[in-house]
Amino acid sequence: METQKEVIIDYTQIDKKVDKLILKVSNYLVQIPFEEIEKEIKKSYYFARDAHHPVMRLSWEPYISHPVEASMILLELKPDIHTIQACILHDVIEDTTKTYDDIKEIFWEDVAWICAWMEKVSKVRYNWEERTVSSLRKMFVAMSEDIRVIFVKLADRLHNMKTLKFHPKKEKQERIALETLNIYAPIADRLWLHSFKNQLDEECFKILYPSDYKQIKKELQDARDTMDSFQKNAKIEIDKLLKKENINYEIGFRVKSIYSIYKKLKRKSLTSVNDLYDLYWVKILVNDISDCYRVLGIIHSYFTPLPKRFKDYIALPKPNWYKSLHTTVIWVLKDYRTQPTEIQIKTFDMELKSSIWIARHFEYKEKWSQIAQDIDWVKQLKDLTEWLWNTDFMDSLKLDLFKDRIFVLTPMWKTINLPAWSTPIDFAYEIHTDLWNHITLAKVNGQPTPLDKELKNWDLIEIITDKNKKPNPFYISFVKTTKAKNSIRSFLRNEDRELHIDRWREILNNLLEKAWVEKLDKDLTLLKNIDDREYNYEKRIDILEEIWNFSTNPSAIVRKIAKNKNILKKPKQDKPLNNTWVEEIKKSKKIIIWWEKDIEYKIWICCENNLKDKIVAYINSKWTFTIHNRDCKTLSRLSKDRFLNAYYEWEELNNIFFSILFTFKNKIWVLKNLSDILFEMNINIIEISSNKNWLDKMDFFLKWEILDHDYLIIDRFLNRVKFRLWESLVNFDIKKIGDK
Repeated sequence: METQKEVIIDYTQIDKKVDKLILKVSNYLVQIPFEEIEKEIKKSYYFARDAHHPVMRLSWEPYISHPVEASMILLELKPDIHTIQACILHDVIEDTTKTYDDIKEIFWEDVAWICAWMEKVSKVRYNWEERTVSSLRKMFVAMSEDIRVIFVKLADRLHNMKTLKFHPKKEKQERIALETLNIYAPIADRLWLHSFKNQLDEECFKILYPSDYKQIKKELQDARDTMDSFQKNAKIEIDKLLKKENINYEIGFRVKSIYSIYKKLKRKSLTSVNDLYDLYWVKILVNDISDCYRVLGIIHSYFTPLPKRFKDYIALPKPNWYKSLHTTVIWVLKDYRTQPTEIQIKTFDMELKSSIWIARHFEYKEKWSQIAQDIDWVKQLKDLTEWLWNTDFMDSLKLDLFKDRIFVLTPMWKTINLPAWSTPIDFAYEIHTDLWNHITLAKVNGQPTPLDKELKNWDLIEIITDKNKKPNPFYISFVKTTKAKNSIRSFLRNEDRELHIDRWREILNNLLEKAWVEKLDKDLTLLKNIDDREYNYEKRIDILEEIWNFSTNPSAIVRKIAKNKNILKKPKQDKPLNNTWVEEIKKSKKIIIWWEKDIEYKIWICCENNLKDKIVAYINSKWTFTIHNRDCKTLSRLSKDRFLNAYYEWEELNNIFFSILFTFKNKIWVLKNLSDILFEMNINIIEISSNKNWLDKMDFFLKWEILDHDYLIIDRFLNRVKFRLWESLVNFDIKKIGDK
């Protein structure tokens, strides 16, 4: 019987890499004997090497080279021995015959535990399907229990990105790069692992935008002499100021990451790196805090500081313990008099902690799960997984976790971390549920403020409550965090529904009457069959509730009912508007807002004497509903998030037609996502077509029919498209093409 020939692989170079790894670990784990470090790391290396043998990577290197290189990357965080072992072993359970129990038998239990979670996290794929949601939940649950899982995952992903060029399929490269850019790089950023984030961004940038990457890379190389000259002369200028002050200091410089440069060029509509003024910045390190403020005073007395660009992270540190003084000045150099330069001033100890802050979590004798829970963001991740159990997860993730953050203060001076553009209601929910349930007034920095005010960094927030106050459904239109939105909906849903059913029925009846459809009966029979689906009574109540809390467009429901009943509208009866009509409207309240008759309103002074037939409602900061002409110039200065549909009680339900032309990068999933958005918003499309243009991009043409006073849905639709398809959207054009 013929035996299988043994595959011989030369591991010499990888063995040497492991020796370097052991030496580097021993340099910072000085409390552990070198022999013990060597024994534990080599034990995991030989176990993984034998398990993966004789598998080769696409680069034609032995597979074991990948976990070893990932472990070298991980050393930047100065991890403990168990984390290094887990990184070396991280693919064993997924890719070999070895099991969790095999690892647990030879190594520590937490090593096996991290490896087991790595196998689960590896199934994350970047799309909008339920399996993505499930895999992401697994990853965040793992992080909330032991943050070392994500450290290993980030090191693993970074090395995979560095070797992704060897993959033969371009579309696979782009999918992995897009996944990395939208999931792993933001996670690294939120954990303040900026080196990891910048490297991940750059590797993704190479693959997704190769021509832009090459151009910026070349411009940076061409500007090297200029940057070197700046650094040399900036040091000379600062030395002149500080050497005579008897201060011990060091000067350093940093250059903006290449992907950050690309994003800023796009954001500012610039074409060249040379157009940027904040390409690099200066860092001054001193002995103690008093020297920090002393240097700041010297810098400001000699150079001109830019207003609103000073940040004191020493007095008010970031939640990750980051401390520093940041200021931006001009006239640092005679040759750069108009160029602003950011200067960061911190102590040597602050610099050390900011560069390896995460190492503070590697407390080897303490229980890891408890330590990980001290990180605010990790707790937010765990809370979010408990809130979201539907396909809104990815959208919520991008909204709540991966956007810019702000830090605000409670009256007790506790720091609260929120998404940028959060409101006092978002803040109140972060403090306590009952707080926002009964919020009646918010004070920001001691001053009463509207509940939809956008909060800024280091605002001091005080919430005034009233036990008789209940959440207003209109809050949903402007709160930013998913928790706040879901909590408001939950409160409204859990109130005594029977008390509100008559009110909800009346809202829909108002529209049914205008469409010449019979009113709803006690059993809501008209809602029994919609879209060829049959709804039980409880679901019909749900539809009424969704209309009331803005989750469902009532006009779409009316159209579907009218279609089922095969009802033709009566001819339009023209009713001219004049000042007499305006006076009658004021007296008899003949304007309906959001399909409710009894909402009090004011016709605003700008339109009071010339109210037209096309109107819109606006909720101002005092929660007063004001009526404007749609072409009112005042509206251009107001937030569209606070506009509501409005129409005259006697007005016919007229339809209008719009066409939208979108241009997207040619991706196979664009049409699916576009269709999903239309479905979610109950938008009736009467024509859709696509065409590949000569620039290798796709044009999508949509034609749709909506009720005239439903025109606000256009902006909301466009916002969703921009949010969901931002990485592919090139351009769009919208036109009104007639009435019906």
